[in-house]
Amino acid sequence: LDLWKPLLPEDIRAGEDLHIRVPASLVQEVKDSLDQHVISYRVLIADVQKLVDQSMPRERSSHRQVSGGYVYTEYHPMEEIYQWMTQIQKNNSELVTQHFLGKTFENRTMYYLQISQPSNKTKKIIWMDCGIHAREWISPAFCQWFVKEILQNYKTDPKISRFLQNLDLYVLPVLNIDGYIYSWEEDRLWRKSRSPYENGTCYGTDLNRNFNSSWGSVGVSFNCSSDIFCGSGPESEPETRAVAQFIKSKKSDILCYLTIHSYGQLILTPYGSTTKPPSNNEELMQVAKEAAAALTGKYGTSYRVGSTALILYSNSGSSRDWAHTIGIPLSYTFELRDTGTHGFVLPANQIQPTCEETMLAVTTIIDYVDKKYFPNGQVVLTSSSLGLSLCLSI
Repeated sequence: LDLWKPLLPEDIRAGEDLHIRVPASLVQEVKDSLDQHVISYRVLIADVQKLVDQSMPRERSSHRQVSGGYVYTEYHPMEEIYQWMTQIQKNNSELVTQHFLGKTFENRTMYYLQISQPSNKTKKIIWMDCGIHAREWISPAFCQWFVKEILQNYKTDPKISRFLQNLDLYVLPVLNIDGYIYSWEEDRLWRKSRSPYENGTCYGTDLNRNFNSSWGSVGVSFNCSSDIFCGSGPESEPETRAVAQFIKSKKSDILCYLTIHSYGQLILTPYGSTTKPPSNNEELMQVAKEAAAALTGKYGTSYRVGSTALILYSNSGSSRDWAHTIGIPLSYTFELRDTGTHGFVLPANQIQPTCEETMLAVTTIIDYVDKKYFPNGQVVLTSSSLGLSLCLSI
């Protein structure tokens, strides 16, 4: 049996839904057992393999040309995302630059895009990464959508135009490149990276359990075959190290860290390793609630807001918690659509509405940051931007 929600048996809570993927050969046995124990259940996905097959694009060409340009309402393999990054930089060279971040275990290059309007002002940074978990395809799709929307609308949208005068946007479209490629070529439901352990008998680390924030303390596994294997130590994985080293080098300028996941329809605040709230919890919650309200206003999609430990499950070594503990004031995890009807295999016809509503939430957060730190177009240094490096990491 494969636990999808939560990821560990010890995180199962009374009154909360439990999502389990059951092999076809065991379906009747599991149903009989649930009936015997008078446990109610419903089938969310009758045939996971069929859904996976339907979600895979039929025919692709690595250099295909689509009339009208790149198609943002489809999922794209990594080769096409690489090509998209090159093209988006070429087509918007006055605003976009592509930068080397690091190398994956399988020696693939990690690039991030920097969207920066030329300015004489002191500018700060918003960081966003997608695709830390390979199977969450809607996440990289959103990062691409976000870049497209910013570039298409910055000249006409007053909000975007304003915050680009003060803030640079750093976007990492796919963090876990090796795992993402593996999810396209071998196993659609693969979650982790692809580094080998125990003489190649098992593969991959959950990169969102590998950051140096209460590493290995709760909500992880030290069994390398587990989906939540936390690695051999904090930042043991090259992908994690690349992100962490870069963000640490820019931490005094980064005002907000956003990491995009699926599924569950949640905006999660620090922390996952403790229920003790961070020092700026009131601000974190208020901004997240405003973002969720903006999102819901588009299509009525309901999102829950709260700390990971309180509304989801306990975990340690997450990028969100780590970013906050090193001094980044606002740090959020987005868990995009849906709530289990399709789970990790969200159909492509939901890319556009998911991205449209998420765009409203993300720009609400960025707008808040802009107005707080640049009320009159000038950077304002507050206690939260200066002092959070001392925040307790439990």
